Amino acid sequence: MNKIYSGKLSIIPLGGLNEIGKNMTAYVYGNDMIVVDAGLKFPDEEMLGIDIVIPDITFLIENKNKLRGLFLTHGHEDHIGGLPYVLKSLQVPVYGTRLTLGLVEGKLREHGILDQVKLIPITNESEIKLGEFTVSCFRVSHSIPDSVGFAIDTPEGLIVQTGDFKFDQTPVDGRHADYAKMTELGSRGVLALLSDSTNAERPGFTLSERTVGTTIFEAFHAAPGRVILATFASNIHRIQQVIYAAEKTGRKVAVVGRSMVNNITVAKDLGYLEVEPTTLIEPDDISRYDARQIALLTTGSQGEPMSALTRMARATHRKVEILPGDTVIIASSPIPGNEKSISRTIDQLFRIGANVIYHSVSGIHVSGHGSQEELKLMLNFIRPKYFVPVHGEFRMLNRHSELAIATGVDPENIFILDIGDVLEFQGGVAHVGGKVTAGAILIDGLGVGDVGNIVLRDRKLLSQDGILVVVVTLSKQTGQILSGPDIISRGFVYVRESEELLEEANRVVSTTLQKMMTDNISDWSGLKTGVRDVLSRFLYEQTRRRPMVLPIIMEV
Repeated sequence: MNKIYSGKLSIIPLGGLNEIGKNMTAYVYGNDMIVVDAGLKFPDEEMLGIDIVIPDITFLIENKNKLRGLFLTHGHEDHIGGLPYVLKSLQVPVYGTRLTLGLVEGKLREHGILDQVKLIPITNESEIKLGEFTVSCFRVSHSIPDSVGFAIDTPEGLIVQTGDFKFDQTPVDGRHADYAKMTELGSRGVLALLSDSTNAERPGFTLSERTVGTTIFEAFHAAPGRVILATFASNIHRIQQVIYAAEKTGRKVAVVGRSMVNNITVAKDLGYLEVEPTTLIEPDDISRYDARQIALLTTGSQGEPMSALTRMARATHRKVEILPGDTVIIASSPIPGNEKSISRTIDQLFRIGANVIYHSVSGIHVSGHGSQEELKLMLNFIRPKYFVPVHGEFRMLNRHSELAIATGVDPENIFILDIGDVLEFQGGVAHVGGKVTAGAILIDGLGVGDVGNIVLRDRKLLSQDGILVVVVTLSKQTGQILSGPDIISRGFVYVRESEELLEEANRVVSTTLQKMMTDNISDWSGLKTGVRDVLSRFLYEQTRRRPMVLPIIMEV
């Protein structure tokens, strides 16, 4: 059991450190706990067959009697995507802004738990008292509307968590970051700041989202035929600029991709997207218009195999096919690890004859995260005593720490934590006070956490060298081989071209079994281990490959 003792404030990152994604932070004081965000991460190439990754919430479950509320900074998947899985295990009210909760509702409805969860909308004026915590929020600029940071009052002092942010001086929706409130928080005295580190390595300022709008309009105006634009389904500001460009150039907009359709519907219904009544059309109606009158909004900017854009490029989409002369805009930059899949999609689009505009073109994408000067500006607004960089890989957290030192934070008061570390505050003094259970839960289909490191290791072995199944039937009375060994190869060698190798393997197995019977080794476990070891060694000597060997021994 992980225990947090009363009389001190504990901050525990359960995700979002040394990685991009699955953000989650727990705050504990005495018998009260609140949590900020519950995100997911998409699997890397080593996680074969895994759909998504969420934070390990063992600590929350063990201390669920203390849990008072879960607060969401904004509606991106890396901050809300794990929420349905968390709420299946924990009964806790969820606080968020209107758009964030609108996106959450759709997720909870899909999982069949919407009626079981209490969703509580908050605004800049809200002040929520839950046990020893009082939480208020302040608006920040990001690539999705209704993004906020949190000011958390505790008996130990004021804690500020920024969420994802940048300082956009010309925001698409006209809603500026709440500079006055940030300055006021700084003047009150902030014990600790937890701040977004995504772009800590990037000098200067991040460009305004409006610069992308100019590039999109120019591309729409110049395109001789249809325009297909792919971006993140949750990038509502980018979607708004596409709609503006389409309306200015006389194009109808068809939306393709389930997540894109859902997010646009929610944002439009809640008033976060401005769309003229006749702008949006159904994909089935595209053929009724000239190519010059059509723009398509779609998912697939990261080259995901099952995304709408990838299926269009392969001519496997039910409703839309890329045609020669189409202009395809990929309005995002590659997430690390996705470069190859994006390159394959772009190559395929060029083969078809499309004009492709992608991330190497200046102005087609800007980040939603602040660069170094903005991170320093946040530090100067908040003026914290202690600083904890979050939301980034280790090198980003380290660079952000250097920026904090440059703005005057004492190096002794900076903590680069790992997932599960417990940062304790008592009497205004901070130290790392231990560790709780934390890490990743892998989601594969309907299975939650039933795929672990051992299963992943097996999948990796299967993907590299294949599998060899050895089936043998033995006599229960005499121990003699009645049938087999039959050797079945999958992903190891092509049977018709490797008959000699498999015949020799068959003789090796027969000899091994007979020798073990002579030595009175008759238990199944011992027989299987012996066959596996000898056959693995033989195959490696012959092929320098190590397929998974699966012996099946039956007695009759």
